[in-house]
Amino acid sequence: MNSRPGRPRSISDEKVQALLRKTLQTKPKDATHWTIRPMANQTRLSRATVHRIWQAFGIQPHRGRHFKLSTDPFFVEKVRDIVGLYMNPPEKAVALLVDEKSQIQALDRTQPMLPMGLGYVEGVTHDYERHGATTLFAALNIATGQVLSTCKPRHRHQEYLSFLKRVEESVLHHLDIHLIVDNYATHKHQKVKRWLSLHPRWHVHYTPTYASWLNQVEIWFNIITQKAIRRGTFKSVKELTTKIDQFVQRYNSHSHPFIWTATADSILRKIERLCKRISETQH
Repeated sequence: MNSRPGRPRSISDEKVQALLRKTLQTKPKDATHWTIRPMANQTRLSRATVHRIWQAFGIQPHRGRHFKLSTDPFFVEKVRDIVGLYMNPPEKAVALLVDEKSQIQALDRTQPMLPMGLGYVEGVTHDYERHGATTLFAALNIATGQVLSTCKPRHRHQEYLSFLKRVEESVLHHLDIHLIVDNYATHKHQKVKRWLSLHPRWHVHYTPTYASWLNQVEIWFNIITQKAIRRGTFKSVKELTTKIDQFVQRYNSHSHPFIWTATADSILRKIERLCKRISETQH
């Protein structure tokens, strides 16, 4: 009796196992990954059967996912520090995740959009005209999910410091500020460090190198990109920044914090498994 949902019933366990081993452990001589037709020819199974087996086991040879392991010597300490802020936010303080999304371009399509209809998706020409770009600075409040943002023409230390001063003015003076940022050079500029040293209520927490996924503001950047920027049409930078400001206002009116469930130990175990898998595949 077939015990796996979606499993082709007419194929023996041996053939299924052979197909899975070949898919996971080998590559075709003339390509970087298996596709259905070559695999069907190699295994003498029908293309439909190969497709069903891959689908049943969640195998997608045509897809890949980018990653980069952190080389930060203090990776463990920084992970525990930042996850600790997520899991147990400090009292009488505000924890803010800060970053900038640079080079957001004001793109104007050269042809009208084809509206979505029954049976077909919205059509957008790939040709566009550039009307300049802006940089979006954002500070995400861990406790409330609200975002303080501003758009600036560049993303040097001057603009970053100006944004920090705006944050300073917006946070009640009796509260400490825990700032979580990445290791971008702008965030560590000497003038920025000097300003922070003169404001003792600020406490800076740096994410590990190549670990921007640990900063929850990246989740918010993805949200605004998908909902307000990527498919937008803008005739000027002013029109783009106005759209961004409107989105932030609506977002804050019904914002809620992101729920962080991964503990530091679970993250470190996952990294350990990944490193082990990589070492096992090296030749």
